[in-house]
Amino acid sequence: MDKNTTLAFIGELSEAPGAPGFEDEAVGCLRRRGAGLGDWEEDSMRNLYLRPGKHKDGLPHLMLDAHTDEVGFMVRAIRPNGTLDFIPLGGWVASNVGAHRVLVRNDLGKWIPGVVSSRPPHFLSEAEKKQAPELSNMVIDVGASGAKELAETYRISIAAPVVPDARFEYRPENDIMIGKAFDNRLGCAALLETVRALAGSELGVNLSAAFAAQEELGVRGATVTAQVLRPDAAVVFEGTPADDTVVEAYAVQTAVKKGPMLRYVDSKMVTNPRFQRFALDLAAKAGIPVQAAVRTGGSTNGGVIHLTGRAVPTIVIGVPVRYIHTHYGIASYGDFENAVKLACEVIRKLDKTVIAGF
Repeated sequence: MDKNTTLAFIGELSEAPGAPGFEDEAVGCLRRRGAGLGDWEEDSMRNLYLRPGKHKDGLPHLMLDAHTDEVGFMVRAIRPNGTLDFIPLGGWVASNVGAHRVLVRNDLGKWIPGVVSSRPPHFLSEAEKKQAPELSNMVIDVGASGAKELAETYRISIAAPVVPDARFEYRPENDIMIGKAFDNRLGCAALLETVRALAGSELGVNLSAAFAAQEELGVRGATVTAQVLRPDAAVVFEGTPADDTVVEAYAVQTAVKKGPMLRYVDSKMVTNPRFQRFALDLAAKAGIPVQAAVRTGGSTNGGVIHLTGRAVPTIVIGVPVRYIHTHYGIASYGDFENAVKLACEVIRKLDKTVIAGF
């Protein structure tokens, strides 16, 4: 895995717009980067499938999963003054939205820069200054002087998708990446680089990969991909919320620069404990730093994948990301690299007997 090439890929994937239901550009980026790795296919939801190599009779089927969408917004209505009412697509906290740059896709497919409104303090009473912000009180302003100019010049209509406007940056002196949509473009990149690293290897499983749409709206895409692929086991790649700046030191389980995180539980899945132990033991033997976590909230595509058919043993390999579901995430390239190493180690050791033991 060439670091500079991979960073360029992560940067392109991070900056690609991909609100839930509008993942086309992220999907296109994956197809370009993954050219030659196998057979690609899409469905009408923009779920993207990759089948690397011909499946062999008698081998169990391993599904690799990541989701292509990011939290975003959609234009709900246009006001007479040319500003845009909007709704969230995915889980946002209102205090993280106001006064930030966004991109709005117009009718021609062009992305128009705008700003989420904020009222200057000059126009706020003392009581209003203390009130918590609400999304319903915010609008997006692209600079139009009215609804007529917005329609005729900007060509923006209702239902236009909106994403954060943020550039990717890597700081080599700190091994830190900063950018948008690390949930879950880091997972998408890690999945694809895992497939690349395993190319030509003799494996005890047949591999299929699915890059699912609309995870942020209730794991909708994976509900379809899991039924299509019907795996015997699964590995889910995620950009997972880091907690090292938001909880007390004793409770930290997902710190940046401490390795990928494997969760035991979240709101939609109790991780198969035997598969989890298998992965953690392999990480220890291989000297790969890894973190284990017990989550009280959140979920991943594993929540629906593990309920497919007669149940599918599933683990989640998460790259820690500070401040996900905001305009900017912070993550370590080293954690990303170790996520790929761990996934490769796990997949190389899987076979029919091992999976049957889960």
